[in-house]
Amino acid sequence: MNHNASTATARLASVLVTGQRPSRLQRHGRYTPESIRHPGKMLPAIAATVIEAFTRPGDLVVDPMCGIGTTLVEAIHLGRDAAGVEYEPDFVHLTVGNLRHAHAQGAAGTPQLVCGDARNIATLYRALEGRAALVLTSPPYGSHTHGHIRSGRDNGGGKIDKRHHRYSTDRGNLAHQPLPGLLDAFGRILAGSATLLRPGGLIAITVRPIRVKGELIDLPGQVIDTAQGHGLTLVGRYAALLAGLRDGGLVNRASFFQMLETRRARDRGIPACATAHEDLLLFQRASDLPEAAR
Repeated sequence: MNHNASTATARLASVLVTGQRPSRLQRHGRYTPESIRHPGKMLPAIAATVIEAFTRPGDLVVDPMCGIGTTLVEAIHLGRDAAGVEYEPDFVHLTVGNLRHAHAQGAAGTPQLVCGDARNIATLYRALEGRAALVLTSPPYGSHTHGHIRSGRDNGGGKIDKRHHRYSTDRGNLAHQPLPGLLDAFGRILAGSATLLRPGGLIAITVRPIRVKGELIDLPGQVIDTAQGHGLTLVGRYAALLAGLRDGGLVNRASFFQMLETRRARDRGIPACATAHEDLLLFQRASDLPEAAR
């Protein structure tokens, strides 16, 4: 199925209702319990919504930074084939467990998985060149995230225990790169991933603004600039909700630490808000677009 800019942007509403259930409930029974260790998991409903909208059964979906395999798992559950790259051996192990679990539940798609550096994806998956209908991924948000907590209520009145918040102790992991280095590497990953796309294929990126030393950074805008610098054209932009919708209002699903940091920022006079959505950015290769759209 070939896509052009007009068909790509017509397949989804501008706001995706993907946060009706908390992440833990979306994963319960569908992913192994060990998967909670990853600090920056893509919401399964976002992956499933994008895959279902822009691919058909039998198509190939690729994630060059697949983490615990959310993109791959949702793809094979939908009857698509999937290929992923993950740098961290521990997360590769978790992905394998999740893929086996998916097949035990009847997932029909065929996955492939490589432990390696996604900057080399064009070489790692040379045999898949020109075959992928969709590349779906998300960049890391630094070397650690909010993670999970055990509060005094959970641990007998002790101090708050923070866990599962670090991506890696390996300094070679891109999560440890300062933002300019991360964006440079992410651009190389996008360029390599684009070689796997079939004509009209799409690259979809989920990303949200981040704070660096208290400063709000427009990471979606910087990702757009990075992608465009590597021959990709933005053809769609959506809001994928992390919050739920109920009775016309948002149901907050922000983490404890995100809410704590938001309150602290407001106390300092900074108009901070808890994150309620991620940007979903859709790109196509400029060479795949009609000349008038380039």
